[in-house]
Amino acid sequence: MTDETLHPGTPPKDCALCPRLAAYRAEQVARHPGWWNAPVPPLGDASAWLAIVGLAPGLKGANRTGKPFHGDEAGKMLFGTLAEMGLATETPDGWDAPGLFITNAVACAPPGNLPETAEKHNCRSYLAEQLAALPALKVVVALGETAHQAAIKAVGGKLPKYRFGHGVAHKLPSGVVLVDSYHCSRLNTNTGLLTPDMFKAALESTLTYRA
Repeated sequence: MTDETLHPGTPPKDCALCPRLAAYRAEQVARHPGWWNAPVPPLGDASAWLAIVGLAPGLKGANRTGKPFHGDEAGKMLFGTLAEMGLATETPDGWDAPGLFITNAVACAPPGNLPETAEKHNCRSYLAEQLAALPALKVVVALGETAHQAAIKAVGGKLPKYRFGHGVAHKLPSGVVLVDSYHCSRLNTNTGLLTPDMFKAALESTLTYRA
């Protein structure tokens, strides 16, 4: 999977839209100077049919590696499930997933993994630009309610009309189908809110809309 650092909608590495997140990044630069410690760019290609939208980079995952879902438990579950479906393969450099585009609703790692409302709003224009630049896009998977809300707003839908529900598919006005899933975070899997079978079923449902 190609790291499209110049994909439309990629936030600048010194983005200062969210003062709290910028300050948190600066703290991590001081503590971990070898980490990415910047807004994490989307990962994928311009011909993607499937986009996966997460919440935000994990502090020790994507904030460290600079690639969405690389380096943490959520990524292991995501890419492992995609591999079971034949949509991804592991390589020495990470994962290769042709035809997929992976990003987050919020581009910077937030304290406690909890972005504030203003921070979600500030990043929405980046997500909208990213998805608009995918002419072959057919399906968006939203991992969690924050990603659900961000994805709907990014493609011009109205939130009250489309309610989040694990495994629920929504046909949006643009023609893109939004599939909801609980986020594959360690918290959700450890508490049993999301099981591997539940997650795989949600991702497999996207294949219905691929053609």
